[in-house]
Amino acid sequence: MTRRAFRFAPSPNGALHLGHAYSACLNSDMAQAAGARFLLRMEDIDIARCTPAFEQAIYDDLAWLGLEWEMPVRRQSEHFADYRAALDTLVDAGLVYPGFMSRGEVRDWIAEHGGGDWPRDPDGASLYPGIERDQAESVWRRRIGEGEPFAWRLDVERALAHARSSPGWDETGAGPGGETGQVEGDAAAWGDVVIARKEIPTSYHLAVVVDDALQAITDVVRGSDLFHATSVHRLLQDLLGFAPPLYHHHRLVLDADGRKLSKSRRDTAIGALRAAGAPPRDIRRMVGLD
Repeated sequence: MTRRAFRFAPSPNGALHLGHAYSACLNSDMAQAAGARFLLRMEDIDIARCTPAFEQAIYDDLAWLGLEWEMPVRRQSEHFADYRAALDTLVDAGLVYPGFMSRGEVRDWIAEHGGGDWPRDPDGASLYPGIERDQAESVWRRRIGEGEPFAWRLDVERALAHARSSPGWDETGAGPGGETGQVEGDAAAWGDVVIARKEIPTSYHLAVVVDDALQAITDVVRGSDLFHATSVHRLLQDLLGFAPPLYHHHRLVLDADGRKLSKSRRDTAIGALRAAGAPPRDIRRMVGLD
């Protein structure tokens, strides 16, 4: 029987805060209770914002919290070839296409063709209109060869037809609306989501699916803000032939105004609390684990 494996996968683009502490400790606690592996992964595909200093701070904060993880740590920036191979599989199957419109051009097009009534994805962003979906392959290959910037988009309608369904998942936690148990996927709600870019052969959606498969992750424990994105991840797993993990989406740690904690606001940074003299047990108490 395969040993279960949990992972905590932060992005080294800012200081960890109490929300990260809760997720990391919960993953570690659940792994220990199950006699499972606990892995740490650096999701650093955003090479412009992720830095070695932030990465080292993550190691320092997690070690101070008393967490132990397997070595070596997987760093996404060292595995672009893995993501390129998965992307090529989707390109060869005709399930993705290049979109050349910039974000500003997409916004302008939507403003002219529906404005505020335009459909939105679960995160509240306007759905991509898909007007480049049926561009002839000879045309888009020429444009790519000429160096035009573009993003690879998943042709969700074609992908769902290829998969024959929108794959669901087993949820042992709960989504934002209390969803639990067997959850029905709804990848179509995201439209033709970006899964890679010209300069980086992946996006969060593709990288996390490939990483979880290659690291044999059996249990994905993460915040409920990623609950709806699981529909996209499950579809990609189905298309790439990856076994799905169990999912456990947990509550978010919120600030006094009920907002999700943010790295950009430096909300309750673990390093700052540590520097102020707070012991690790106080962090666990603050996030409701003790």
